Amino acid sequence: MNVKLKLAVSLAAFAIIITGAVFTYNYFAADTTIPLAPPAPAGSRQKAPDFSMLDANGNNVRLSSMFGKPIVLNFWASWCPPCRAEMPDFDKVYKELGSQVQFIMLNLADGQGETVQSGKKYISDNNFSFPVFFDTTGEASNVYGIEYIPTSVFIDKEGFIVSQEISSLSERNLRIRIEEIR
Repeated sequence: MNVKLKLAVSLAAFAIIITGAVFTYNYFAADTTIPLAPPAPAGSRQKAPDFSMLDANGNNVRLSSMFGKPIVLNFWASWCPPCRAEMPDFDKVYKELGSQVQFIMLNLADGQGETVQSGKKYISDNNFSFPVFFDTTGEASNVYGIEYIPTSVFIDKEGFIVSQEISSLSERNLRIRIEEIR
């Protein structure tokens, strides 16, 4: 095989691999193919673990201080493509239901891959209106065992976990989960 033919075959193989990677990413990033996990069975209620977080002004806030209203707790980072993909839907639903449901968009600001500044900049650059909080100590991600983002936890008004989703959520699926906690 001559050098030109080897190069052409190598470039074609590389193009096929890249195309496959793009299609695979788009398949898993799109919420349409990932079914919702079933909600927790009745009678197996687990109290939502409490933790401390910072609000946008740097004040300490406890999750438990927000019980009394259904809660959407979303773990995210600005560098995460699936997190970014779901943010417009979260903002749209927040604008409609924010008076009835407490949204906690919890930025995992570890100070290395993500900072409070990068999280705030992403929110500001995209004109999102939902409330943003920051997990700067890792307390929240540790007590919830967060290994993948985005992860959303749906908590009823009494402070019990109803369901959890480890994937990017579409507006439709976000609304389904919110109905379960209302």
